[in-house]
Amino acid sequence: MEWFTAPEYWLARSVFQRGLALLYLVAFVSAARQFRALIGTRGMTPVPAYVARVPFRAAPGLFQWHYSDRLFAQVSWGGAALSAALVTGLGDLVPLWATVPLWLLPWALYLSIVNVGQTWYAFGWESLLLEAGFLAAFLGNDTVAPPLLTLLLLRWLLFRVEFGAGLIKWRGDRCWRDLTCLYYHHETQPMPGPLSWYFHHLPKPLHRLEVAANHGAQLVLPVLVFAPQPVAGLAAAGIIVTQLWLVASGNFAWLNWLTILLAVPAVDTAFLSPAPAHGETPVWFAVLVVAVTACVAVLSYQPVRNLLSHRQEMNRSFNAYHLVNSYGAFGSVTRTRYEVVIEGTDAQRLTEGAVWREYGFRGKPGDVRRLPRQFAPDHLRLDWLMWFAALSPGYARPWFPQLLTRLLANDPDTVRLLRHNPFPDTPPAHVRARLYRYRFTTPRERRATGAWWHREAVGPYGPAVSGR
Repeated sequence: MEWFTAPEYWLARSVFQRGLALLYLVAFVSAARQFRALIGTRGMTPVPAYVARVPFRAAPGLFQWHYSDRLFAQVSWGGAALSAALVTGLGDLVPLWATVPLWLLPWALYLSIVNVGQTWYAFGWESLLLEAGFLAAFLGNDTVAPPLLTLLLLRWLLFRVEFGAGLIKWRGDRCWRDLTCLYYHHETQPMPGPLSWYFHHLPKPLHRLEVAANHGAQLVLPVLVFAPQPVAGLAAAGIIVTQLWLVASGNFAWLNWLTILLAVPAVDTAFLSPAPAHGETPVWFAVLVVAVTACVAVLSYQPVRNLLSHRQEMNRSFNAYHLVNSYGAFGSVTRTRYEVVIEGTDAQRLTEGAVWREYGFRGKPGDVRRLPRQFAPDHLRLDWLMWFAALSPGYARPWFPQLLTRLLANDPDTVRLLRHNPFPDTPPAHVRARLYRYRFTTPRERRATGAWWHREAVGPYGPAVSGR
C-alpha cells in the first residue's frame, strides 16, 4: 500500500483539517446568529414556505422532514460544538472508523442549512465549504498516513476554485484583459475592509501589476500544483500569498481562508517535522477512498465541461449535495458604487418637515466617516444582499419589502442584524429607501473632512412604507 499513502503530508493534513473545522465553527455560529430574521418561521424568506414547494431530491436535508426555529438553532449550535471539538483534535483521538462519520456529520448538518438558505446562502463559498468538508472525511487521522488520492482530490478542488475564477475573469469584463479592473474593484467590491481605501489609492501601475499577478496566480499556479515537489509546494505558496493579499483588501467571508487551507495539502511539510510512525491503512478505508475518488471523477464531467465552455457559469452546483462544483468570482466589475440607505421617521404625516433618521448596517458602507470594518471570515448575509439590491431592485424583490415591514415593527431579530437602530424605543411611523452613489474620498478630502466616503443622493429606491 506504499503507493496509496503520502506520510510526508501528515502535518499539512492536520493543519488543513483543524483549519477547516474552525471555518465550519464560524459558519455554524454565523447561521445561528442570523437565521431567525432571514429564514426563520417569521423571517423574510421562511423555511416552511420554501420546503412546502421544493422537494427533498432538490434540496436534501433534515428540515425537509421537520422545521422549527428551535431545531434550526439546535442544528447550528450543535454543529458549532462538533466543529470546536474537531478543532481541538477530536478526529485524532477516536478510531479511524469513527473519524469518517465524525467529519461527515458537520457536512450533513451544514448541507441541511444551505439547502434551505435560499438567496441568503447562494454564494460559492457555501458549496466550497461543503465540498472541502466532504473530502476531509477521507483524509483519515493520525493513526494512518494521509491517502495520496484524497490529497490529489483536494488539489483538484483548489484547481477548480482558482482556475475557474481566472477563466471567468479572462472571458468576462474587458478590464481584466487590459489590466484596469483594480482601478475600480477595491472601491466597488461588495463589502470593503479597513485597508480597502488605501488599496484603492495605490498607484495605477501597481493596480495593473496586481491584475497581472492575479492572472498568473489563477491561470498558471493551479496547473503547477499537480507538478512534482518542490514545484507544487512553491505554486501552493504563491496561491497562499495572493489569497492573503485578498484577505487584507476586502471582506469575502471564508472564501480566501478556505482557499488558503486548500493550498496547504499541496505543500510538502516534511522539512518542518519528520513524519511519525503510522499504522497500516485498513483495507476498508482504502476501498472507501478509491470509491470516493471514482465518484469525484465521474461528477467532474460537468464542471470540466463548464470550464471549457465559452458560456462558463460561476459558482454552479451540479447536484443537490454540493459535491464537485464549479467556482468563480467577479467576471465583471462595477465601475460605480451605489448603496441603498434605509431611513425612518416618527412623523405621522409625510411632509417636507419630516425628520428622517438613517439605519446603520454592520458591514456595508453607510456613515461616510465610519472606517469599513473587517468581518471576514464571518459572513454578514444581509449586508451582502444589500450590495446586490443596489445593483438592481430585481435582486431584492423576494425579501426587501419584508425587511422594511420588519423595521416598521422594530422586529428584534431583524434589528439585531443592524449596527444602529435610530428608533430603539418606539417603532417609526414610516420607513423609506434611497439610492446613493458612493466613492472613496481622495487623500485631500480625507484630510479635510475625516470622511472615508463621499456620497451623493441619486433618488428614491422605492416609495415610503407606512406602519399603519
